[in-house]
Amino acid sequence: MVELKAIATEQRNPNTMNIDTLSTLDMVKLINQEDHSVAEAVSLVTEQIARAVDLIAGQLSRGGRLIYCGAGTSGRLGILDAVECPPTYSTEPEMVQALMAGGYPAIFKAVEGAEDSKELGVQDMRNIHFTGKDVLVGIAASGRTPYVLGCMEYARELGAPTIAVTCCPGSVLDSYADIGIAPAPGPEVITGSTRMKSGTAQKMVLNMLSTGAMIKLGKVYGNLMVDVKPSNEKLIQRCVSIVCAATGCEDAAAKAALEQCEYRPKAAIVMILLGVSAQEAQAMLEKAGGRIAKVLEK
Repeated sequence: MVELKAIATEQRNPNTMNIDTLSTLDMVKLINQEDHSVAEAVSLVTEQIARAVDLIAGQLSRGGRLIYCGAGTSGRLGILDAVECPPTYSTEPEMVQALMAGGYPAIFKAVEGAEDSKELGVQDMRNIHFTGKDVLVGIAASGRTPYVLGCMEYARELGAPTIAVTCCPGSVLDSYADIGIAPAPGPEVITGSTRMKSGTAQKMVLNMLSTGAMIKLGKVYGNLMVDVKPSNEKLIQRCVSIVCAATGCEDAAAKAALEQCEYRPKAAIVMILLGVSAQEAQAMLEKAGGRIAKVLEK
């Protein structure tokens, strides 16, 4: 395995050598300036991201699951992406999951040695009953974390598709993956602090993977999150706003339709636009695979 000191994420950044001597304002401006390189780095790997989105959407549409795995910052980013899917898209919690080296305690505090064990990764995969129907996304800024490599090896043995998200093109993890996504934002502001530019790049990629897959699955109409789960007052009001935006109706009409269909924005939109009952709207959506646009086709 490549030595840590030799990989891109561990190099010293020549632009920030004297950051400790700067005024607070200049320090913050320098960090922001370095962050500008992140979006550009991600823009160079959009083809790989698009391929990964199609792969993920395909597996999910056939009843598979999207599983993230990682350690440290990378693991926490996977968890963040996974836990936001149910409230945003009304997915079942099992559909998108994240494995973290060291388990639940490691979310808040480092668990010594957890990321260094391939065996721990394999055991975690077995614990969630990972199968060849699922898709695994291994996340590691360095592209060399043993825990993630263990998960990837296990997935490959089962014939499941694998995706790598790193910040080191040509890494070991890349070689384990069917699709390697490796934006290279350059050395960190603070040498080796991959929670910064690398973490931001990974977050951007994960946003695209999950959002893109959900769009492909019909959980978005236009740019509206029409499968949002109304689990709190803010989201209940968002449902009303979404229905109004999609149909041009007033709040009262949106609320009336939502109350008839158990606050399912997709059904309410179809009800209002086509003048059908909640039951008819739901049947139409099921026939169209949940896609409003397909229901409205003439």
